[in-house]
Amino acid sequence: MKHILKMFFLACAVCSCACSKSGGNATPSTPTTPSTPDTPTEVKADATAYVTTADKTKLFASEGITFGDASTMSPYAVKLTGGETYQSIDGFGAALTVSSCYLLSKMTSSDRTAFLKEMFDPDDGLGSSLIRICIGGSDFSWDYGESGISSEGRYTWCDTKGMENFAAHPMDTKYLIPILKEIIAINPNIKIMGSPWTAPRWMKLNSTLTESQYSWTGGRLDPQYYSDYAQYFVKWILYMKSQGIDIFAITPQNEPLNAGNSMSMLFPWEDCRDFVKVLGPALKAAGLSTKVIIFDHNYNYDNKSDQKNYPLNVYADADASQWVAGSAWHNYGGSVSELDNIVASAPDKEIYFTEASIGTWNYSFDGCLLNDFRDIFMGTLQRQGKGVIVWNLMLDDKKGPYTNASGSCTTCYGAVTVMSSDYKTIEPYSQYYNVAHCSKVIRPGAVRIGTSGFTTGGVRYQAYRNTDSSYGVIILNENSSAQQLVFCTDKHSVKYSVPAKSIASISWKD
Repeated sequence: MKHILKMFFLACAVCSCACSKSGGNATPSTPTTPSTPDTPTEVKADATAYVTTADKTKLFASEGITFGDASTMSPYAVKLTGGETYQSIDGFGAALTVSSCYLLSKMTSSDRTAFLKEMFDPDDGLGSSLIRICIGGSDFSWDYGESGISSEGRYTWCDTKGMENFAAHPMDTKYLIPILKEIIAINPNIKIMGSPWTAPRWMKLNSTLTESQYSWTGGRLDPQYYSDYAQYFVKWILYMKSQGIDIFAITPQNEPLNAGNSMSMLFPWEDCRDFVKVLGPALKAAGLSTKVIIFDHNYNYDNKSDQKNYPLNVYADADASQWVAGSAWHNYGGSVSELDNIVASAPDKEIYFTEASIGTWNYSFDGCLLNDFRDIFMGTLQRQGKGVIVWNLMLDDKKGPYTNASGSCTTCYGAVTVMSSDYKTIEPYSQYYNVAHCSKVIRPGAVRIGTSGFTTGGVRYQAYRNTDSSYGVIILNENSSAQQLVFCTDKHSVKYSVPAKSIASISWKD
């Protein structure tokens, strides 16, 4: 099996501060002259391990493993119990913002194709299978003014009052849709989730629903426009479908409790409950099977006591709940343990993680690599999560382009950085490796399975059975010493020494 990292992928700068969720005062990571990963080698063996170490001595390095006896008596044996099954997996990926698409469009066709194949090809690449896109603008939908399309990047697909004025926006037809088509050509089974940052301004009232609020930020959806806004989603999905782009799921509002983003709209659970009763039937009437995923915000409900248990409050209304497949989560406040509450109360509803940023306020390669793999990836998956999506797939070395408006993130990093000096040199950050390790061995449709046997502090692992009957295992070792593990099925054992402070993944077929 071919090593995934091509020679044009360059390593992230080493720094030592720990990764926090947001707003910390850690020393920013300043990229230095990056080093090149190990030369890719063909791995031919019974099983393949991939490993990334916090000190970057190994960056998605691959290693062949020969099967051992299934009846091993190793004290480090872990039995994979295929009869104990949990959720199925849709996949892992990043958000494809207009900014990411703009930067991809600046690359040469050959370089862009090489990167997209590395990211999305299910056979020769990582096989990333989930993408989140914005329905309209966001704080990453500006193109440096080169196209003359928009001076600040804030837009919806119906900025003039009246649904007869609905139309695909030039920012999306120029940047987003062409890149999506290229990705679909590489991976036709990619799943795409769409999220709006706000409804059109003419549909909004103030926070008390007492007067008009024609603003990009804040405000609430006017109930008299529930039907129009439901048709807005229907028309957007149908237009994308006409372009060969199927929309797997939508969320009615990104960060519904945050009125401070550059584009935003308050959407408390009461509004969500009432709106999905209109949205669901509208989707059904149009013959659309697109899932509705609600909340799309932080574990701590932004400390708004009246919004605690947001998705559970919506599920409590049977007329609303019938149209809702599940909930989506961000990590800018609170703990992933909140999902224990959600799963216990609504075990039949799906869970997705849909946004996490890294940036100057929180980033270190070592800290974010390990902490995010533990909390965002493994933490979501062990709580019945069906997929994990991080924020921007790609930004440039200027941390943009970002929307030129208050509330935009001007200090964010992408999963990878492309250098604006050549739009060729690519520097992967920790999120790239987190996505890579999961995507490569846990394929869409995989089912999480039970394990039993050796455990120790600082070491976590999860096992999956893919649709082709292969196994995938992901591992986190936060300890300062290597840890041997022996994964056993009924037929074979797979022994691997997980390096200190590393993430690893292993795949094999009995």
